[in-house]
Amino acid sequence: MPYLNTAETLSERERFDRLRLARTESIGPITFRQLLGRYGDATSALEALPDLAAKSGRKRRFGVCPAETAERERETLAALGGRHLVFGDPAYPPPLAAIDDAPMVLSLIGDAAHLKRDGIAVVGARNASTNGRNFARRLADDLGAAGLAVISGLARGIDAAAHTGALDHATIAVLGGGVDVKYPRENAALHDEIAEIGLLVSEVPCGIQPQARHFPRRNRIISGLSLGVVVVEAALRSGSLITARLAGEQGRDVFAVPGSPLDPRCKGTNDLIRKGALLTETAEDVLTEIAPARAGPAPPLAMPRPADSTVAASLDHDAPAAARRQISEMIGPTPLSIDDIVRDSGLPINTVWSVLLELELAGHIERQPGNLIARLAT
Repeated sequence: MPYLNTAETLSERERFDRLRLARTESIGPITFRQLLGRYGDATSALEALPDLAAKSGRKRRFGVCPAETAERERETLAALGGRHLVFGDPAYPPPLAAIDDAPMVLSLIGDAAHLKRDGIAVVGARNASTNGRNFARRLADDLGAAGLAVISGLARGIDAAAHTGALDHATIAVLGGGVDVKYPRENAALHDEIAEIGLLVSEVPCGIQPQARHFPRRNRIISGLSLGVVVVEAALRSGSLITARLAGEQGRDVFAVPGSPLDPRCKGTNDLIRKGALLTETAEDVLTEIAPARAGPAPPLAMPRPADSTVAASLDHDAPAAARRQISEMIGPTPLSIDDIVRDSGLPINTVWSVLLELELAGHIERQPGNLIARLAT
């Protein structure tokens, strides 16, 4: 059953300002949602950012994304036949919105209606075997024929095979670079086909070349859009296992195709099965498992939910200077959980979140996966 989104329609000004907020330095997905919760809209948040950053001792001028820069990005994407989808838009997929670090903005080229379908991810090794690629292609074809959008990362190997198998139905490619960047080059023709009849998705602006740090973030989108993730072949240190781990953390089903214990490309998938992933040999194995989720009610759209749904709206607008000093002294280069900060400081959670927001905007700390905070080197 396709997910429906009952969010109110955003004005064009608000959509544009959410793009500017997303492209502003030091603003990550969690901070983005906190700011929307605290100020109610992106326009007000943009106006407040310089003062917020200054509270925690930022020396240089805070770099809010200029309207001209955001407009150029919007025009560039439109010239390619694409458009932006901002967090909070009625068309934003609710399953993706429900993850803690949902992308602030998505760039889309292709058929955005695919986002309304239930999705299943099919991922695996880049240096896949011929049998692995053939299996992924047939599996994707069968899952697509059953009405699912097949989601993958347009890498060589299993990803490319999965997209190819689902082309006649619905496929979504989530990219590590801009939606206009054809990477790897060997998949350029497939990239063009998906742009024509499938959907290309990225959270970075056009023209951005893929970098190693982009791929784990891309993987959380692949799993976040999906009811489950099928891993066809993966070595023990494969990026596909990151996608599987993220899927488990997001409450999605994890499926793994068994393989020969003599093939290092199957050690990761066999280990997933050993740890509880669902052994998968046919599309029916997947369809049977996800049937309750497809028949169930759509999850609600998650609007600002930094850790506790009440935190964003109740942030302390004027946290005491003593609280800033206390929390700042607690944070070092070793990642520390926010729960530990709240417990050890004895401060109200809204005060802790406010101070962390200011420290992040000032460029003193960074957020890491798992709700962790670490001090940046100065």
